[in-house]
Amino acid sequence: MSRLALTGFLLLVLALPAAAQTAPGPITITVRDRQFVPAEVSVPAGVKAELVIKNEQKTPAEFESHSLKREKVVPPGGTVSVFVGPLKPGRYEFIDDFHPATKGVLVVQ
Repeated sequence: MSRLALTGFLLLVLALPAAAQTAPGPITITVRDRQFVPAEVSVPAGVKAELVIKNEQKTPAEFESHSLKREKVVPPGGTVSVFVGPLKPGRYEFIDDFHPATKGVLVVQ
């Protein structure tokens, strides 16, 4: 096996565990009528996950979570991505900081 082929093979083998550590796809959470829909979402422990936050309201929302150490403003009608993890099992709460009664939870199992 040539040196170039061997290097390519080793890079591929080393990349596989990293790919396996990612959630299967983005998880969409919609802000609608001052509620998160769904209000509870689950992800596997130990993986990096993408949360896609869609704001269907006519006012801005702010996805904020102290336990996830994330905050991001979502403009009216806009969409943002928030990456989290890898996380340990547990419950991670989040709110719309502009409307603190709007609450949700990320369950990591």
